[in-house]
Amino acid sequence: MSFFKIKTSWSNAEFILIKLCMASAYILIGSYFHDFFDNYYAILIVIFIITVIWFVYQWLKKMKSHSDLPY
Repeated sequence: MSFFKIKTSWSNAEFILIKLCMASAYILIGSYFHDFFDNYYAILIVIFIITVIWFVYQWLKKMKSHSDLPY
């Protein structure tokens, strides 16, 4: 259960990825109900997948680097 107790520090630049990830998910959900973004499904899905993979990679890398430190 120590997984939930690990604290990490994030810079503003690192938050850009999660913001892009969430924004593309919101637009995908919104475009399901409106035809305005209908032509952009492929682009939004690609942005979403890339940002999710990139964010998870950075998160795991940061968690691993902090787990090496003694508490």
